[in-house]
Amino acid sequence: MIRQATIKDVKTIQDTLEHYAQKGLLLPRTLSDLYDNLRDFIVYEKAGEILGVSALHVCWDDLGEIRSLAVLPPRTKQGIGRELVYDCEKDAAKLGLKKLFTLTYQESFFAGLGYQTIDKNQLPHKVWGDCLKCAKFPDCDEIAMIKTL
Repeated sequence: MIRQATIKDVKTIQDTLEHYAQKGLLLPRTLSDLYDNLRDFIVYEKAGEILGVSALHVCWDDLGEIRSLAVLPPRTKQGIGRELVYDCEKDAAKLGLKKLFTLTYQESFFAGLGYQTIDKNQLPHKVWGDCLKCAKFPDCDEIAMIKTL
């Protein structure tokens, strides 16, 4: 079941994201950042256990970002990530967004969902706010991908 994240989920979300952040695959998120952006997050829950998380962040009048997509390691390759992305896309369409982008190392995963690789310079400067907090800035090696809804 996919549902909106709640306050009681924040620590689990942080732990899930931290697993991938330690490997350099995601930006780490502080508890403060998670609370500030809690409304962006959804969780995939089964039998009371959170197995995956994702966030849809509105960046501009027609552009949103899928961020913080993570599935617990024993549960990868089971379609959970795909379902989370689809849910973000449905929510984005309801909000009236025309395009979604992601910055990722999982190019083949997102390509399989219809996202196309683009040059990061094609994204508006407004999206770079979080990048300033990243240890890899300004030498980001993530791949920018976009999809028109």
